[in-house]
Amino acid sequence: MDKENIARVKGLDLPISTKHSIEICDYIRYKALTKIKKYLELVIEEKEAIPLKRFHKDRGHRKGNIGPGFYPRKAAKEFIILLNSLEANAKNQGLNVNDLIISKAIANKASTPHKYGRKRGLKTKRTHIELMAEGKEIKK
Repeated sequence: MDKENIARVKGLDLPISTKHSIEICDYIRYKALTKIKKYLELVIEEKEAIPLKRFHKDRGHRKGNIGPGFYPRKAAKEFIILLNSLEANAKNQGLNVNDLIISKAIANKASTPHKYGRKRGLKTKRTHIELMAEGKEIKK
C-alpha cells in the first residue's frame, strides 16, 4: 500500500444501525466517491434503494433490477458526513478528488449502552465505520 495516495476517515460510536451500515459499506466499496455521494442523496429522498445482500429476510423488491432493497435515511446522512470529511482529508494530502475510489469500507458494532429514562432495559444502536479512499496525486 502506498500511504501517500490514501485518505482515511473513522466514525466512532455513530448512532446508526450496524446492519444498515454493513449493507451500505458493501454497496459503496470499490466505487467512485463523487458517484456515491450523489447516490446516497437519492437514497435519502427515497428515489434509489440500497440493494440488500446479507440482511434481506422479509424485505420487498424495489424498482429496477436490484431485488430486495431499502432506504436507510439516517445511516445515509451519517455516511455523507463521513464522505465529506474523507474528501477534505484527500484535498489536504494533495489528491485529486475526482479520481478517488473507496478501497476500504468497514462497519463494526460498537458498545451498546442502556437508554435513559422510562425506556429502561433497551440499548442504543452504535456503529464504528472506517472508510479509506485511494487516488492519484496532483502534480505540482
